[in-house]
Amino acid sequence: MSTPGDDARLTAVDSYRLLDAPRPVVLDELTRLASALFETPMSMVTLIGRDRQWFAGNTGMPDGHESLATSFCGEVVSSGVAMIVPDAREHPVYRTWSNVTGAPHIRFYAGVPLRDEDGHVLGTVCVLDDQPRTLGDQRLELLTTMAGQAAGHLAAIRARSLLAEVGDELSRAVSREEDFVASVSHELRTPVTTIQGYLELLVDNEELEPYRKMIEPIRRNGERLIRMVDHLLAGTRPEATPLPLLRGGTDLIAVAEAGAAACRAEATQRDVRIVIETTDRRVRVSGDFTRLSQAAEQLIRNAVLFSPAGTTVTVRVLDTGLEVADQGAGIPADELPHVAARFYRGRHAQEQAVSGVGLGLSIVDRIVRAHDGSFAITSPGTGRGTTVRMVLPA
Repeated sequence: MSTPGDDARLTAVDSYRLLDAPRPVVLDELTRLASALFETPMSMVTLIGRDRQWFAGNTGMPDGHESLATSFCGEVVSSGVAMIVPDAREHPVYRTWSNVTGAPHIRFYAGVPLRDEDGHVLGTVCVLDDQPRTLGDQRLELLTTMAGQAAGHLAAIRARSLLAEVGDELSRAVSREEDFVASVSHELRTPVTTIQGYLELLVDNEELEPYRKMIEPIRRNGERLIRMVDHLLAGTRPEATPLPLLRGGTDLIAVAEAGAAACRAEATQRDVRIVIETTDRRVRVSGDFTRLSQAAEQLIRNAVLFSPAGTTVTVRVLDTGLEVADQGAGIPADELPHVAARFYRGRHAQEQAVSGVGLGLSIVDRIVRAHDGSFAITSPGTGRGTTVRMVLPA
């Protein structure tokens, strides 16, 4: 079993060249999905170095790195097994740690080992909350699946970097683009995320209750700004650049749940229900969990945005993909051929000032095509809703 100070393990961690480097966007996206799916304000993909832990993917935590002296993830790496802490304040050791007694006020922690193909425990994938919680076996299994996804993405990032070094032009192009996107994401997203973290603390402060009506809109618009940055970065990737994928046996029910979880707060605000209809068995396809969850999120969010209050968005898990149906305004026949074009916004979106920049369906189109799949949109007419189906190879 590898330990935090094991030389072979440390050599493996260093081989990814991510310590002190911009975070890979795909790992940030994975943590964002984890936070949405597990309903936790914080989640991370960590790499454990000799004397510190580095956030290779991060949602909700102060940016940068932390000492191993108060690292829950360091404990996971030491043991090599998953660890769940329902309430750190009740733990005889963790209750005195500075990150428990002070910001970010960790109460709940669940982390699983992040293993590479050689068995080295590089770090963890974890979710955290400032409130005590529990985690069932099924959720722990899903977190383990996400750790496998993170390990696969890390291996692909390292492989592309090595190929770029030996002169592969395509790999160099992908690496340059990923470096650019990571830098832009860091410069735009990190300040807003930090502001959001402090706002969460203000929202939880009972003494500031009289100011809640002013704080809440700031927090809500900060979340909207983060989503827009993610949207722009995902939707403006040059068409000629391949979309990096990590194919594996992906559970479509988990994809649907992740996409729905990312949209539930907005749906609640708009008084729109999201219902997931599944089969009695798991449905698996060969695909990238993170990318497919992004596609599901875009489809569900689109449906929510165009749904009247009091209606339902239905997400159906099919044998070969997902179907999202709403009861909204529908799409005129003359607009259907154009809705997947980048930055296209139909008449209804413009007239009703529906939020967005017209990238959602183009992102879905690119993700589905990268999986050798297809998606189709049907709309019977104005006021009769829209159904979007994405079909993926088994």
